[in-house]
Amino acid sequence: MEHIKKSVTLIGFTIAICCVLYPLVVWVIAQTVFPEQANGSLLHGPDGAIVGSRLIAQPFTKDEYFQPRPSAASYDASASASSTLSPSNYMLRARVAGILGPIVKYRGGAKAGQLVAPDIEAWFQHDQYQGNPHIVAQWADAHNGMAQAWVKGDASHGAYVDEWAKAHQADVAQWIKDNPDTPQPAAADLAVIFFDSFSKDHPGQFPGPVQHAIADGKTETAIEPVKEGADIQSNFFDMWRQEHPTEALEDVPADMVTASGSGLDPHITLDNAMYQLDRVAAAWAKDANRDPKAVAGEIQTVLHDNASAAFGGLIGEQLVNVLEVNLELRRRYGAPAA
Repeated sequence: MEHIKKSVTLIGFTIAICCVLYPLVVWVIAQTVFPEQANGSLLHGPDGAIVGSRLIAQPFTKDEYFQPRPSAASYDASASASSTLSPSNYMLRARVAGILGPIVKYRGGAKAGQLVAPDIEAWFQHDQYQGNPHIVAQWADAHNGMAQAWVKGDASHGAYVDEWAKAHQADVAQWIKDNPDTPQPAAADLAVIFFDSFSKDHPGQFPGPVQHAIADGKTETAIEPVKEGADIQSNFFDMWRQEHPTEALEDVPADMVTASGSGLDPHITLDNAMYQLDRVAAAWAKDANRDPKAVAGEIQTVLHDNASAAFGGLIGEQLVNVLEVNLELRRRYGAPAA
């Protein structure tokens, strides 16, 4: 009985110290000395609401904002991870190409400093790749994973393929016959035959978002065949590059196309931010009806004021926190145009 009492007493002291006293002491020290870090380093927007943490990246899609590094975890803090894709994996090559397509510029020649994107679109519209027609079908046949990723990437894409399947039941029936293990294919399963069919019906076009005006000045977006746009610039840059290998293109900062090990790095290099500056300044200038050069000068000052390197600038690249800079732009210029 004596041994039981001692054991129970020891367990009680252990629980009190390890589960109550120690966590309480750590909590008090953290809240007293490091309250911001202890509570997640949260940042507040102009209206006072919490908009994120200075330690975790989040995506920005509007042109008025700087964009963070790519994320293999889709910026999900609960799924922090790298892609683990090898350099030989086409999905990695395609992700990099998808980022470069809309932003890369010519380095020399008559078009020095101009975007490559319009030339990608013009080349795409000819609907020829390596001497063969139906460029979209060739893309889907060669890269099944990319075609499926497009279908899965947005609910409207899947719905568009579902509507196509209803109108092409013979094609779907043949696919099921060729793939008996999948008697009820999902939209992504039909990606390749969908793009094969689409390419024949709409040569030189790609399914992309189109906005239509509706009542009360509002708009709605529908997926329709398009001849230009970010989807074409992104998905077909790599194929364009293979047919134009001698074109001299500008280098881009490495962190624009490479994800961090966690997929959540909240910083980009100052070089990366400066590469995005023209786009960001042009968007804010358009919203405010101001001179883009004047706005670019103001934003450049914001970047330099927010840039810092490790150990007081002694080592490493100059970095800027994307969320902090975007919040500063929001405070200066108000909300972006809808």
